[in-house]
Amino acid sequence: MLIVVLVATAHAQGPGPGQITGTQFNPAVTLILDPRFNTFDGGDDLELSGFQLGGEAGLPPQGFSTGHTELRIASNIDDKFYGSMTMPIVMHDGVAEIEFEEAFIETLALGNGFMLKGGRFFSGIGYLNAFHDHVHDFADRPLVYDAMFGGHLLDNGVQARWVAPTDLYLSVGGEFTAGSEFPGGENEGNDQGMALFANVGGDIGLSSSWFAGANYYRAKFDERVAGGHHHGGDDHGHDANNALLDGDVEVAGLDFVYKWAPNGNSRITNFKFQGEYFVKNEDAISEFTEHAHSAEANYDGQQQGFYVQGVYQFIQQWRVGVRYDHLQANNAITNFSGSGMDRAEFLEESGLGAEGDPTRSSIMVDYSPSHFSRIRLQYSQLDNGHDELNNMLTLQFTMSLGSHGAHIF
Repeated sequence: MLIVVLVATAHAQGPGPGQITGTQFNPAVTLILDPRFNTFDGGDDLELSGFQLGGEAGLPPQGFSTGHTELRIASNIDDKFYGSMTMPIVMHDGVAEIEFEEAFIETLALGNGFMLKGGRFFSGIGYLNAFHDHVHDFADRPLVYDAMFGGHLLDNGVQARWVAPTDLYLSVGGEFTAGSEFPGGENEGNDQGMALFANVGGDIGLSSSWFAGANYYRAKFDERVAGGHHHGGDDHGHDANNALLDGDVEVAGLDFVYKWAPNGNSRITNFKFQGEYFVKNEDAISEFTEHAHSAEANYDGQQQGFYVQGVYQFIQQWRVGVRYDHLQANNAITNFSGSGMDRAEFLEESGLGAEGDPTRSSIMVDYSPSHFSRIRLQYSQLDNGHDELNNMLTLQFTMSLGSHGAHIF
C-alpha cells in the first residue's frame, strides 16, 4: 500500500534511522551540487509589501552561480541513536563560506512509536519545511515560507514525535526550541520557541494517497533585526537599523498533499497536488534608524499566505509543474513618533507598509535521468505588492553524489 512509504521513509532526505546498510560507507556522505543560471528584472533584493524578511529569504544572484551546494554526513551511532549533520557551502561576495544548517541526534529504539530528536534541525511544522531545498519540486521556495519563516523554520532544541499504531497514519509531535531564529529573535534564555504539529494520511484505493497536517508555532523575543539574505547589498546601507523589540509571534498552518499513480506505480506517470496555508500574528515595538533619522511605533501585524501547486510526470523522467503563491498583510501601526521621518517614510523604510498583496505564478519543466540528477527550467512572474512585475528565468542542475536515501511522502 502507498501509505507504507509514508511511514517507512520518515526523513526529509538522505538515509534515516536504520537505513544505513552494509553496502554504504559509514558514515553515509552525500554531496549535493546545485549550479544554476538566473536572469530577472527588478532589484537584487526580495521585497514583499507588508512583510519584514529574515533568515535566508531573498533572491538568488544574477547570472551563473553555485546555488545551494550542500554536504551531508549521517549514520546510525549504535542501535539506540542516529546522527546527521548538513552543511551548505555558499558564495557570499565571491568568497566560499561553510554554513551550519542541521546537526542533530535522534533515538532509534524508544519503542511504541515514540522518537526524540535533539540539536539543530528543521521544525516539523508544515509539509515542506523539513525538506532541504534540492528536494523541492520548484527551483525556489514558496513565497509564504520566505515571508513567514525566512525560508525554513530552523532552530536549536528538542523534538518529540509519536506515530500511532493504527491503519490510518497518525503522528503528533512537539518542540521546545531556543526561539532565536526568524521569525523569533534574540532572547535572554534562548528558550522561547515552541511548536506543535499533527499529521494524518491514508490511501484511496490502489492508485491514490493523501496526507494532511495542522501546526502551531510561538516565540517571544527581545530583539529581531529585519533583513533577509541579500546578494546586491542592503538598500539602506550599513548605518541603518531596522528592528522589532519586545516581540511575540504566533504562526498557525494547514497543509494537504494528494498523490496519484496508476495502481501505485509512479515510475512512468504520476501526479502530485499540494498546498499550504499559514497565518501569522505578531506584535512588537518597531524601531527604524538611519543616520540622523529615526522613528518608533507600536506594531501589530496580521499576515497570511498560501501556495498551491501541481506537478505531473507525463512520461518517464519528464515532469511539468505549475504553482501559485499569494500573500496578504494587514499591519496596524500606532503611537508613531519620528525624528526627521514621517509616518509614510517609516512604513516604506521599515517594510511594514502594506500597499498590495504579493503574488507569484511559476511554471517549470524538469528532466530526471535518475534519483541522482535533475535538470530544471523554470519561469516565474512576481508581483511584490508595489505594482512591480518581476520576471525570472532559472536553469538549474541538481546532482547528488554519494548516499541518497528515500524522501518522505
